[in-house]
Amino acid sequence: MGGKPLLVGVTGGIGSGKSTVCSILAGLGCELFEADRVSRELQVTDPGVIRGIAELFGNEVYTRQADGTLVVDRRAIAAAVFSDRGKLEALNALIHPKVFEAFDREVERCRREGRKILCKEAAIMFESGKAGDLDLIVVVAADDQLRIERAVSRGLGNREEVLRRMRAQWPQERLVERADFVIWNNGTLEELRARTVELYGRLVAAASSAGNRGGKQRK
Repeated sequence: MGGKPLLVGVTGGIGSGKSTVCSILAGLGCELFEADRVSRELQVTDPGVIRGIAELFGNEVYTRQADGTLVVDRRAIAAAVFSDRGKLEALNALIHPKVFEAFDREVERCRREGRKILCKEAAIMFESGKAGDLDLIVVVAADDQLRIERAVSRGLGNREEVLRRMRAQWPQERLVERADFVIWNNGTLEELRARTVELYGRLVAAASSAGNRGGKQRK
């Protein structure tokens, strides 16, 4: 059994490019836990989460396809939570504990298999109160207008919907202030990859240092 992996949080606002950074890191050899993907899966697989979402947003947010697959209207939920902080907090309280449990299991798997670096990708990192469990935090940032354009082009909503989501998240400058590493993503994919490769080298160095195993106290 190996030691604890270096736990790296990767976060950033909508349209920042954090998923691209995580994909590059995974290709370089990091293990990857996608908190948002796990959250989405729980919304259609976990009976308690499904029941809670139906109570919060109404049964109409769920439909079944012809093959019986359960589908949730995530855009309707997003529109509701990003205009009603109470519903956003209720949704997070419903899902986050289960995501945390899944991450703990992934940490244990990496420990057993001797994996050196585990990256946790999450849109909400500091707000969840769990940032202190991680060794390092990486924030991916970009100019607001560029983030809006990217989010709209990915079908995450129209301009006003994206702006509402941005306002519901921590301001980017606040994330940057709390980060151990910041990757600015205002340029090309090639430039982003180069910055991410540089970051990977730093993570490898940190993973080899026993002093970076204890996590940090983050407020």
